[in-house]
Amino acid sequence: MTDRVRLDSLITLHYRLATADDIELVSTFGSTPATLQLGSGELAPPLEACLEDLPIGERHVFLLEAEQAFGPHNPELVKRMARNELPGGGAKAEPMALVEFEAPNGAKFAGIVREADADSALIDFNHPLAGKSIRFEVEVIGIL
Repeated sequence: MTDRVRLDSLITLHYRLATADDIELVSTFGSTPATLQLGSGELAPPLEACLEDLPIGERHVFLLEAEQAFGPHNPELVKRMARNELPGGGAKAEPMALVEFEAPNGAKFAGIVREADADSALIDFNHPLAGKSIRFEVEVIGIL
């Protein structure tokens, strides 16, 4: 057992993700901790990078600018699509709904409906936190 996190560690931790102005998005503090295999894609790479070399038992807070976190919001990833091009004919295309698409190779990807009218919907394929600065709080409980 090691006492510091490596980028291939299996770790148990508490974490909290919030906007820069401290609006909580997700937190395991006060509930069951998460167990994650670093390097497997379970946690975004910028967040994993914050964990490298952390010791067990200390709480750390990282403030990440948009470019360090989930990147800038890319306007080219916002597309207006006809409702009949959407999965299920666009029946569920209401503002803030998550719409899942399937690529020709079978991979799945999602977009958030930003606007919708009778004929079309504006779909944003950016990560929901793209363009936003975030606050990442973490306490490593164990390294397996």
